[in-house]
Formats: sequence, C-alpha cells, structure tokens
Amino acid sequence: MKNEIKTLLEMNGPLPVDQLADQLGVLKAKNFTELIKLISKMESRWELIFTRDGKVDLPPKKQKKQPTVTGIFRAHKNGFGFVSVDEEEEDLFVGRNDVNHAIEGDTVEVIITKVADRMKGTAAEAKVIDILEHALKSAVGLLILDEEKPKYAGYIKSKNQKITQKIYVKKTPLVLDGTEIIKVDIEKYPSKKHDYFVASLREVVGHKDDVGMDVLEILESMDIVSEFPEAVLAEADRVPEAPSEKDMKGRLELRDEITFTIDGADAKDLDDAVHIKQLKNGNIELGVHIADVSYYVTEGSALDQEALSRGTSVYVTDRVVPMLPERLSNGICSLNPGVDRLTQSAIMEIDKKGRVVKSWIGQTVIKTTFRMTYSDVNDMLAGDAEKIAEFKTIMPSVELMAKLHATLEAMRMRRGALNFDTSEAKILVNKEGLPVDIVLRQRGIAERMIESFMLAANECVAEHFAKRELPFIYRIHEEPKVEKVQQFIDYASTFGLPIRGTANSISQAALQELMERIKDEPYAEVLNMMLLRSMQQARYSEHNHGHYGLGAKFYTHFTSPIRRYPDLLVHRMVREYGQLTDEKIAHFDQVIPEIAKQTSSLERRAIEAEREVEAMKKAEFMQEFVGQEFDGVISSVVKFGLFVELPNTVEGLIHVTNLPEFFHYNERTFSLHGEKSGLVFRVGQPIRIKLERADKLTGEIDFLHVASDLDALEKAPKKDRKEAFRKNRKTSDSKKARFARKNEKKASSGKTKKFYKDVAKKGGKHGQGRRKSRRAK
Repeated sequence: MKNEIKTLLEMNGPLPVDQLADQLGVLKAKNFTELIKLISKMESRWELIFTRDGKVDLPPKKQKKQPTVTGIFRAHKNGFGFVSVDEEEEDLFVGRNDVNHAIEGDTVEVIITKVADRMKGTAAEAKVIDILEHALKSAVGLLILDEEKPKYAGYIKSKNQKITQKIYVKKTPLVLDGTEIIKVDIEKYPSKKHDYFVASLREVVGHKDDVGMDVLEILESMDIVSEFPEAVLAEADRVPEAPSEKDMKGRLELRDEITFTIDGADAKDLDDAVHIKQLKNGNIELGVHIADVSYYVTEGSALDQEALSRGTSVYVTDRVVPMLPERLSNGICSLNPGVDRLTQSAIMEIDKKGRVVKSWIGQTVIKTTFRMTYSDVNDMLAGDAEKIAEFKTIMPSVELMAKLHATLEAMRMRRGALNFDTSEAKILVNKEGLPVDIVLRQRGIAERMIESFMLAANECVAEHFAKRELPFIYRIHEEPKVEKVQQFIDYASTFGLPIRGTANSISQAALQELMERIKDEPYAEVLNMMLLRSMQQARYSEHNHGHYGLGAKFYTHFTSPIRRYPDLLVHRMVREYGQLTDEKIAHFDQVIPEIAKQTSSLERRAIEAEREVEAMKKAEFMQEFVGQEFDGVISSVVKFGLFVELPNTVEGLIHVTNLPEFFHYNERTFSLHGEKSGLVFRVGQPIRIKLERADKLTGEIDFLHVASDLDALEKAPKKDRKEAFRKNRKTSDSKKARFARKNEKKASSGKTKKFYKDVAKKGGKHGQGRRKSRRAK
C-alpha cells in the first residue's frame, strides 16, 4: 500500500484523500480507516506531507531521506524528554511539542532537528517520528470512578509522575467501588485521537487503606512482585533441607576451620562466611565462603528463569522482595551456625602490602561456628570484656581480621580507590507501616572489614578468569566523562578548592587528596555527593573495563548469589569451567551479553523503586513538622531555587519565587545573589528553613528561607551589579520616558522651550523631532 500511494503521487502529483482512496480501490469504511492510519504514520515519518489545501503529496526531495536514529525515550514530568541512543553519546533533547505521544521507556525513532554545540554546551535536539515499541505494558493505581465516560469503569493515575495521562479501565463483571488499588494491562496508548490510555483489569492488588499498600503500589507499578509462581515454589519445595554426603563429594573439606558469619542483627539470609589465619611466612590466609546457590538453582530451571526475570532482591523501608524463595535464601542456602553447608570459596594468601600472592577458587563444604552481628564484632574490637568473653574462641580471628582490613584499605587507597563516604538514612516504620523516625546508618570497623573481604574475593575471582581469557561477566565502572569531571572541578572551585590536573587528565590520587582535605568541613557531605554524581554508573558487561571507583583492574560480583543474579551466574561458571569444553565456552559467550544488559537494567529498576519509596516515606514522616523551623545545609543551587538537606538526610526545595527578592543565578559559581540585599546562597552553606509542604503522593518537600545569623551577605561582583543596574533601568524606564525627561530638562533650561516641549510630548529623540518639523514645513 505504501508503494502504491507513492507511485500514484509521483504520477499525478498532490491528491485529496478521498480521490487517493478511490484510485487505490479503498471503498469500505474499515479499509478507509486503515488508509487514514497509514497516511498519518507516513506523514509522521516524513514520507508524506499535507499541502496547504489539504492534499496529500510527497515531500521535497531534500527532505525525503532525512536520517533517523533509534533510542530509548526518557520522559520528564514537565512534558519534554530525552532519547538515549548510546551509552557513549550524550542524550538527545526532545521538546514538549516534539514528543509525539512517546512515554517513558519507549523505543523511538527520531530525526535530529539541531546538532549539539560543544562550544556553547548545548545538547542535540530531536523530534520523535515513530514509536517502535511501547515499554509500559501494565500500570497500578487507585481506581477513580468517572461518570463522564460511562463506557469505562473509571480511570487510574499512575504513581509514575512521568506518565501524566489518565488510564481508563474497561468495564468488568467485578463490582468496583473506587477504593481499590488495581493492576491493569495497557491495550491502547495516547495518540492524536485521544490523550489517554485504555486498559483492562488484571487484578485487584488491595484497597487504599490497607496497611503497607502505599509501598506495594509503587513496587507493583514497576512490576516488582513479591509472590512467586506456583511452579517456582514447587521446585523450591523439592530442594532438600540439608546437604547429603553425595552432595559433599569432591568438595574441599573446611568444616574444621574456625569459620563464622558477620551480618546485621535482622539479617536472615546469611550468604557469606569468613575464616582467617596467620601463616608461617608472615602472610595471612583469608577464606571467603559463599553459599553455593548455583548447586540448587540449575540453568534453565523454573527457579533460574524467575531469578533472572527479577535480577536482584529489592530492599525498601519495611520489606524485601527477594530474588529467590525463602525456602532457599533462609534455608539450605543460609550459612546458619552448626550445620553443614555447600559453598563456593575464594581462599587467598595476602602479603603485608595487601597483595594476593596465591589463591584457590572452587567448591567447598563448611560449618560455621557463630552467627556474629556487626555490633558484636564492633564491641569486641572496642574492648567490651563481656563480648570478648562470650566469643573468646574467635577473638584472635577478629583481631587478625581487623589488622588485615587496615592493610587492604591502605592498599586500595594507594592504588586510587575513591571513598564516597556519604550519609545513608534508615527509615524506621511501625506495624502500620507509618514512619516513626529517620536515623543515619552507622558503619563501624566490622561493616567496613566485611566489605574489604568481599571486595578482595570479587577481585580475585575476576582476575582469575580474565587471565584465563574465558567468557565472563564483569562488574565495570568506567572513567567519568570529561564534561562531568569539569563540572565537578568548577563546583569544587566555588569553595576555593583547587584540584591538581585537568578534566582530561585528573588522577584518582588528586580526587583522594581533595576529599581528605575537606573531610571535616561542613560541606564535605555535599561535595562527596557531587563527586559521586560526576561518576558513571557501574554496570555489568562481558568486557573487562576495570572499576574506576575501586581503582581495580579486575572486578566482578561473586559474593551475593542469593540476592543478585550475576553472582549466581559467576558461581555457575566457576563450576562449569572446572571441566572446560568448547561447547561451554561457546554457550557462555552467547548468553552473557544479554544477561549483563538485562541485570543492569533490573538493578536500575530496583534502585529507582528504593528511591521512590524512600522519598515517599520521608515526605510522610515530615508531614507532622509542617510550619516548624530547622537548620540545614544547601546541597544544590539551580536556576529555579536551592535544595536544602537536613541532618536526617531529608531534602527539600526553596523555589526562587518564595525568596524575598529577585535573585541572580551565577552558573560559574553555582550560587544565587540577591539583587538588593546582597544575600547569597551557595552549596555547602548552612541555612535556616521552615517546612512549608510535605507531599507523600509525590515525595516532594518544600521549604521557606528563614532569615537568621547563618545567612551570608556580600557585595555582588561588579559585572553582576552592572547587569542588575541595566536590567533594573530597562524594566523601570522605557526609552520613550527617558527621552521625554531628558527633553523636558533641556526645555526648562531655556533652550527653544516650545520645540523641546513638543518633542517631549511626542516622546521622540531630538533628531526625530527635527526631521518631523522639516517634513511639516
């Protein structure tokens, strides 16, 4: 049909739609509708145009072959968006009028309407011409009854603020009263005909007043589902509760080693244990033992497919959505004390400089002696006599672990690892799911010690397979992009902090030096966060690009197969590569790229869910403090206002429209300057605020500035004063009025009073008045 339309237009020139339909033989109403749809699609792809008199025509030749680009559309709640084409390229900006009904996550085809200008720092602009695939397949929300559209049961509004259109739900035999939180399947998407979705009911998730429904609604809206399919649960039930002698055959026997777990007090899935001992040559042997989940979750099984579809466990305020059923994660795969457990281990000999000089990786069997908590170990290291007596059999191991941790930490710092030491909040909720407090997570030596050992094991395993040049999955963190580094350098300079090197050649040592220099400053937290934001996001890849943040040449995820699928895959490869064949190499070479891409995406989804729930609960917690004043720190300054962070990590916005006067934004120093008062707001500056609004539905928090002795006053730079004067003059005085006053002044001085008075009345210049009088003569 496309070709026939083009042929007819080439032969006859522009044609009215009805005449085109007649020549194509499209007479029936259904066929005519299909033709209209096709014409509309061809027009959006620049294959056809409409002339001024409404006829269909072929586009001018120069526009016929306009190149297109395919990418993923990322929506903004204000209507515009961005298209991600390639991880190496900057996103394309799409204006509100060029979105063409694309929604968050859609795969779209775009044309470039404006190229990027690196000198001016402007991004390339694009227009969506076609939606190749919709990402949104389902949605969750509160059903709102709507009598205006009686053919539908009502509509829901998605929790995703980037989806602004209503989602109308088809009528169903089930009687609904408007209290239900429902999940629907999308059938029709917004278009030129209607700016809303049409969907059918899949299930009733619950009711709006149910305990914990607010969190469940967010998780369900992202397809993060707690319940496991029956086939998966049935397969999990068939897994034995304890390993048999047959299961232990061929494994390295480590049940006599002093091995123990160290986790949080509320942890139930204990998937890692450690042992340590001093060797005669002065080196230290460290054993990191990880639950052998891959032994029970075999490739292609229902458990494996479900784990891959989830990618990771999701941790939100009051619950965990696990990657694997509890029967495995809290049962046979949990390294509980005093029971035999199958593990995969990395046993490393580490010298005094923190280097792994010898290692062994393979299947083991262990029996842990104690289930230790971080607080127990921290108390022991702090000299708590009661705890030392209670766990005296492992006290020598704990002391040696602390010593090794210090060695490993120093080694990582020497090679350039960056320590993003930012505050992390823990939201405490009651039985009804209501937030009752926000506290900062404490990281003592025990927490950092276990982190050091897990990092060492991950590096060891990655290096082992990289050097064997076998297909493998790596956890990579690439070097930051030059533009982001430059932004951070500019940011640091606002605090009077010079950094050695340039954006193209800055070293990790220079960044380390900077962070060490400011660690006791009030703005250290803010600068740490800005440095973190300037980094690229870590991801999984079949290619080894090293880990910039850790300063590691080789890195993977090996230590958490209960809650991360890439770790499960690594365990599977450790086992399979024990007996190497060409078939195994070819198989993993084929499957790893897609698994790396999928699990990276699912990890981002989990992070987004955790952030959204956290923002909602923080806003809910702050609702009872509306009208109260707090002291905080300015965490970010932008054109439209400033963000302020409170000591409990709650962040809110002071919008420029709520400031007492006009403020100029300085892009170079990331600051706002009051035009009259000299009041200045900079990142890292203490500030007093009043809580104006906390919206649980959107997670948004608004503050008002409160004048206090924390405020900074300074004279605006000369350039800014001139600009302010110019703008002030321009807005308060028109050229007409200025010339009128000037001429009145001259007139009052006795110079041809009548002439100047006439000119002043007309508001003209002296020369204009003279020309007019000559023409009049």
